[in-house]
Amino acid sequence: MSKVHYFSALAFVFLASSCTGMEKKNTTIYREDVPKIEPKAWPSQQSPITVNREHEKKIATLLNAMTVEEKVGQIIQADINSVTPEEAREFYLGAVLNGGNSAPEKNNRAEADMWLALADEFWLASTDKSNGRVGIPLLWGSDAVHGHNNIVGATIFPHNIGLGAANDPALMAKIGKVTATEMRVTGLDWTFAPTLAVARNSRWGRTYESFSEDPAIVASYAEPLVSGIQGKVNTDQFLNSHHIISTAKHFIGDGGTRNGQDQGDNVDDQITMRDVHGAGYPPAIQAGVQVIMASFNSWHGIKMHGHKTMLSDVLVAQMGFDGFVVGDWNGHGQVEGCTNVSCANAFNAGLDMFMAPDSWKKLYQNTLEQVKSGEITLARLDQAVARILRVKLRAGLFDAGLPSSRPLAGDYKRLGSESHRAVAREAVRKSLVLLKNNQQLIPLSPNQRILVAGTAADNIGQASGGWTLSWQGTGNANSDFPNGESILAGIRSAVAGSEGTVDYHPEGEFEVRPDVAIIVFGEQPYAEFQGDRPHVDFTDNTGLELLQKFKALNIPTVSIFISGRPLWVNPEINASDAFVAAWLPGTEGGGIADVIMRNEQEKINHDFIGRLSFSWPKKADHDVLSGENANYDPLFALGYGLSVTDGVSVEQLDETQAETITDYHISNFLIAGAAVSPWRLVLSDVKGRNQYLQGKSSSAGGNMNVESADYLAQEDSVIVNWLDRGSFLIEGEPIDLERQSNGDMALQIDYQVLSADIQRASIKLGCESQCKSNLDVTTTIQAKAGGGWQQGFLKLSCFADTGADMKNIKVPFELEVIGTASIQLNTIKLVANQGQASCQL
Repeated sequence: MSKVHYFSALAFVFLASSCTGMEKKNTTIYREDVPKIEPKAWPSQQSPITVNREHEKKIATLLNAMTVEEKVGQIIQADINSVTPEEAREFYLGAVLNGGNSAPEKNNRAEADMWLALADEFWLASTDKSNGRVGIPLLWGSDAVHGHNNIVGATIFPHNIGLGAANDPALMAKIGKVTATEMRVTGLDWTFAPTLAVARNSRWGRTYESFSEDPAIVASYAEPLVSGIQGKVNTDQFLNSHHIISTAKHFIGDGGTRNGQDQGDNVDDQITMRDVHGAGYPPAIQAGVQVIMASFNSWHGIKMHGHKTMLSDVLVAQMGFDGFVVGDWNGHGQVEGCTNVSCANAFNAGLDMFMAPDSWKKLYQNTLEQVKSGEITLARLDQAVARILRVKLRAGLFDAGLPSSRPLAGDYKRLGSESHRAVAREAVRKSLVLLKNNQQLIPLSPNQRILVAGTAADNIGQASGGWTLSWQGTGNANSDFPNGESILAGIRSAVAGSEGTVDYHPEGEFEVRPDVAIIVFGEQPYAEFQGDRPHVDFTDNTGLELLQKFKALNIPTVSIFISGRPLWVNPEINASDAFVAAWLPGTEGGGIADVIMRNEQEKINHDFIGRLSFSWPKKADHDVLSGENANYDPLFALGYGLSVTDGVSVEQLDETQAETITDYHISNFLIAGAAVSPWRLVLSDVKGRNQYLQGKSSSAGGNMNVESADYLAQEDSVIVNWLDRGSFLIEGEPIDLERQSNGDMALQIDYQVLSADIQRASIKLGCESQCKSNLDVTTTIQAKAGGGWQQGFLKLSCFADTGADMKNIKVPFELEVIGTASIQLNTIKLVANQGQASCQL
C-alpha cells in the first residue's frame, strides 16, 4: 500500500497555490501517443481456484439481502486513524487499514494486545445484525512489507532489494509464512504484499521495495511469496487459519516512470510493460493471489486507477484474476475528472474497493448518490461487492469469529520468536553482496582488536529503513526492537569468547591502535516520494571522512553500507579495503557478522552468496539500470558479487562527477517537507538545539514543537508551532551563494500561516562566522494568517545587503518567531528571480 496523495508533475497541474487541491477535479495536461493496447497480447490464463458452488450461493443470497447502502459500504476502505468501529458499523464498511503512520490510539509503538483488541472492536461492529443489518465482517489490511513491520517486537526482514540479491525463491516462501503467522497473532487478516515492481531507475524512492531490475527474479519470487502468505492454492492450507490474504502490487508500471519519479508517468511500450513490469503478475495469479492493488502511476498520461482496459480487459478477462482490485491511498482522486471524495470513473473502470483513508465518508455519500442516479450501475456495484464477498468467504471470514478467538491470536511469544528470527538472519546473510575484498581482508579473525565506527552500527532503525513502525521509519530507537540485534551487537557476539576485542566509537576515536576498523554508514530511513532523488550520488560524507582517517593511518577498513538502492560511492569504495552492500537488513544484525567474521577456529562461517539484483552505478547521474539498454555501462553489473575466496582486486575508481550533481543541494533545501541531504532541520530555543527528523518533536526548552503534516501528499510538509521565542532552521556545511545573490536568484518559500499572535518574525541566513542577515516578515506573517497556501519569493541579494557573508552560508533558512504561531512549510529552494521577488515575503 502506498501512503500518499501526490499529483504527478507530468500529468497534473496544481490549479491554485492558495488551496489544498484535494477537492479540485484533476485535469490531464500531458499526453503522448498512447500505445494501442491489445488485451490478447497479454498472458492468457484461467484462475487456478476451483469454483465453490456453496460460496456462489452465499454471495447471491447476501446480494439479495443487502441494501444499496450496505453494498456501497463494502467497496470502501477507511484508515483506522480516521474511522471508529462505530462509524464502520454505521456505514457498513467492507474494510479498514492501518496506513504507514496509523496505529491503535495513534501510537506507532502500541503494544500488540492493543492491535488485537481493536481488531475485535471492528469485527464486532461490522457483524452487528441488529435492525435488519446483514452484518458482513470487515477485512483489516496492513503494510506488512518486510515482516509484520508495524508491531514492536515483530520479526523485521530485509527489504525486498536485499531479498532479490539472495536469489532464493524457497526462502521467500518461509518469509511469507512467518509474516502471516505474526499478523495472525495480532488479529489481522490481510497484507499489502508482495510488491512486484521492477524498478528501472534507482532515483525512485521505492527502489528498495523492488526485488530486482530483472523481471525474471521478480517473477520467480511471486508464487512462493503469495503461497507463503496465503498457503498453497487448492490445498487445505489455502487461506486457512494460519495464513492471510495477500496483495500483489502495484498494477502496473510503477517501477518504470520517467526519471524514477514516484507516482509519475510510464511511457514504455506495451511489450516492455507486459514482459518487464508485468512479469510478476501471471505467477501471482496462478498462486491464487486474492487482491491486486492498482498503481498510482500513469501509462502515457492515463492513471492506472482509471485504466479500464488494463484493470478489466487485461487483468481480469485475459489474465484470469478473480479476486478484487483495491485502490491505493486516495489514488482514485488522481483519475481524470475525479477528486478524493468522488470518482465514479475509477470504479466503472474496474476498481472494486476504494482505499479512501481520510476521505471515506464523503466518498461513501457521493458514491451512493452515483448509484442511485445510474452513473454507477447496480450491476457494476453487485459485481464489485461479489468479488469482495468471494474473497472474504475464501478466507473463512464469516466463520472465523472474534479475531482474539482465532488460532494463533494473542500468542505473543511468536512475535520475534527464535525460529522466526533464524529465518530473518538467514535472509540477511544471503542478501549481502561483497563488492570489494582486496587482499581477501574478510572474513576477519575474531582474535583481533576490532574498532567499529559509524552511528549506523548500533542503530536498528536505520538498518530497517522505511515502513518500520512508522511510514518513514524515522525516530526509532533500539529499544523499539526488543527482539532485535544491531550490527554492532552481532559483531560483539561473534567475537565474544575469543582472544579479540571490539571497541565501539561512532566518531572513530581510539586509544589503542586497532588491527582493523569496521565502518557502518549509509542512508537514513525514508519511504515513497520522500526518497525520490535527482541523482544517485551518496552525499553524506560522514562515512567517507572516517574511512579516509583510517586509510591515512594504514589501518585496514571494512565498509558496511546501508542503503535502499545502489548509490555512487566511488570515493568510499576507494577508501575501503573491503566493501559490503548490506541494503536494509532489518532487525537481525547478527547475519552480517556471520559472513564478515571467521569462527573461533578461524574458519569461514558463511560465504557471501548475494549477487547484485540491481546494477551498481558508475556515475552519479546513472539512469536506466536495465542491461537491455544500449548505453548500459555500470560499475558492477547485474549479478556481480564476490565470494571470500575470490582473489579479485578492485582497482582505484574514478571519483569525478558532474558539477550539476554536486550543485543540487545548493539550490534545494526543503522538498516535500523533508530536508534535502546533507541539510538537516533544527529547532532552537533558549535551552538549546534539537535536530528534527520526522513525526513529532519539541525544542530543547519546549518553546516549539513540530510535526509532519499533509499538503499535496501524505506528510509532505511540516507544521511548526511556536509557544514562545524560537527558531526553525535548515543547516549544514557552508556553501558559497555569492554568485546566486547577484540579483538573479530568489529564495522560494511555499507556506501557510495557520495562526499568528506574534511580536516579531524574521527570516535569516546564517554564516560560518557571525553575520547579520535578518529580514523582518512580521507584517506578512500576521496578514497571511488563515489565508491558505502562499508562495513567497525573497531576493538573495536582500540577505547580502543586510550583512550575510554569502560565500559561507551554513544556514540557508532560519525562521525566528517571538510570540505564538503555527506555520506549515512544504518547499524552500532557490529559483530564478522572474521579477516576483523582493525583500518582503
